[in-house]
Amino acid sequence: MLALRTVAARRVVSRVPVAARAYTVGRSEGSVAESRGFNKKEKAHEDQYVHKHEAEQLAKLRAQIDSKNAELENLKAQEAELEKNAAKKQ
Repeated sequence: MLALRTVAARRVVSRVPVAARAYTVGRSEGSVAESRGFNKKEKAHEDQYVHKHEAEQLAKLRAQIDSKNAELENLKAQEAELEKNAAKKQ
């Protein structure tokens, strides 16, 4: 008898209603994000970030170019020294 009452109680508990979210159709939610002024400000911030990021990348590339040019000049100096030493031996 006790087992039958426990099973019946479980059946009642399992029938819990599920809450559903109701969405609005109007502009009450997120109206600030949809405004034109906000879009312009957001676009300006994105443009500023992209400009700063590209400037940083260009600075890195210029530093790499300067480093490679210095390395190239060093190699040219070594080549000239080797040719000078080879000419003296002949």
